[in-house]
Amino acid sequence: MDPSTRHHPQSRRRSWCCSFTAPPPSPENLSLSHLKSFPSNKSEILSKPRANSVPNSPQNSKSGLGLKGRTRIDARRILSPGRVSPIDSDSTVLSVQEEIPAPVDSSTSLPKAQSFRAPAASSSPSSRSADNDTVFDVRLNLRGKSGGCLVLELNSEVLSASSDLFAGLISEYKRNSSGSSSRRKVCRIEVPDVENLRVFRETVELMFEDDIPKRLLKIGVYRCIDILEVSAGIMFTKGVLSCLKYLEAVPWTEEEEEKLRILFTRFKFDDATTRDILSRLYARGSVDSHQHLVRQLVLSITSCTDANARNELKSLVKGLLCRSSVYEDQSDLNKEDLYIACQSCLSSLFSLFEEASGTISHERLSEKEKDRPLIEHISRQVDNINWLLEILFDRQMAEEFVDMWADQGKLLIMHENSSPMVRYELSRVSALLFIAMGTRKLHCRSESRSRLLLAWFGPMMLDFGWLQRCRKGLDVKALEEAMGQTLLTLPLKQQYVLFMEWFQCFSQHGTECPNLSKAFQIWWRRSFLGGSETHAIESR
Repeated sequence: MDPSTRHHPQSRRRSWCCSFTAPPPSPENLSLSHLKSFPSNKSEILSKPRANSVPNSPQNSKSGLGLKGRTRIDARRILSPGRVSPIDSDSTVLSVQEEIPAPVDSSTSLPKAQSFRAPAASSSPSSRSADNDTVFDVRLNLRGKSGGCLVLELNSEVLSASSDLFAGLISEYKRNSSGSSSRRKVCRIEVPDVENLRVFRETVELMFEDDIPKRLLKIGVYRCIDILEVSAGIMFTKGVLSCLKYLEAVPWTEEEEEKLRILFTRFKFDDATTRDILSRLYARGSVDSHQHLVRQLVLSITSCTDANARNELKSLVKGLLCRSSVYEDQSDLNKEDLYIACQSCLSSLFSLFEEASGTISHERLSEKEKDRPLIEHISRQVDNINWLLEILFDRQMAEEFVDMWADQGKLLIMHENSSPMVRYELSRVSALLFIAMGTRKLHCRSESRSRLLLAWFGPMMLDFGWLQRCRKGLDVKALEEAMGQTLLTLPLKQQYVLFMEWFQCFSQHGTECPNLSKAFQIWWRRSFLGGSETHAIESR
């Protein structure tokens, strides 16, 4: 290039510049590829600087720090601010201080590269010698795992003041070269196997920023976490504090939150600095404060009077507590808490049926409950019980409820004395239990099944017509099939009693009773035909 086109007097001095070519071979280079003494404990990174190593990969504890690579930076060199050009055969790195006004051929030009301009490390005349190396006296060579290369020419004063790790390396270089020739002025540091050159460069850029928080606002949370990782590795304290302050003040996505969790398991920061962020990531309260969380949520839902809100919350909590939930940790799910909520609903249901049968006065209800029809209160409590049963079925915890429901002798007496449009609500609970047993979702002892059927089979016969007309999400065909299958699990003598009760009821009321004909045929063959003959018939 024509030397006349260079503007030496007007050249602006900067604290760093970058190039995309490798520096020329020199015995002055401080390559880190041969160093083995990087601390294995990452907590030491923030407390004890090492003068002869630079971390580069987060995935490899031996190499210290690294970044999640997302882009590969091709080998190129910035010749002037805002201009890029392909690498020529000359491997010599040209200083960015030289302004090159000549245009770049459009046929060979690369996309415009971003350049960073920072104030000089010092504005005093003593620090601005005519020799360019007194300003750009550190050459940081970043070699990416994917093959890219990035060369940053930096000011040693800014770099040493920002990073304890680089300060140690620069100090060691100055001690070793104190008696050498005056030509050895550039400290060359090489960082091999960098996974993300862009993030490493952005971290270095922050050292020359006057307003780091403003820069982080443009960078965003996801890349800020990467920069935090690099800053921690190179002991860039100001960068670490700025990133932590920014991250604590903004919302996170689930992906960003998980990335932060992983970072905090691999790096140890000062507790006072990270207290606010850790309080968002981990619950530090006592175990007692979370022990009965499920009970609080469930009781809040079962006492909710707004139907739309109650249904929305039921769907939310059930999704959190079911076994197929993405929230795998169910250590806070206590069976006793769920059964306390079940018992509370049963007590409320008992009180409502007392009122329906005229046993108690209407004045025992609250003012808000008096404004609603009695049937609505009963239906709400039954919905609550069935919702709790679905959670118990999913968690294989419903065996005890079978005994609880079979022991509701007072409710059975009130069922006989109540209106059909009210009492059928009780059979909705029985129907859910029968379906769970018939479809093998609920496993309980033979004695429990017998007590349940002997207690609630008769009321089901009476209420089946109402269940068909007011289904409320009930699958009547599935109920008929499940009732028959459940009856066939009892001893044959008990099957005889219950099937004869069904036969008499069905002959008198027809479709107002469940159709158990298929199960009745199976019971008949098992009771009055030989074993081998029954097996042959059932196989056909």
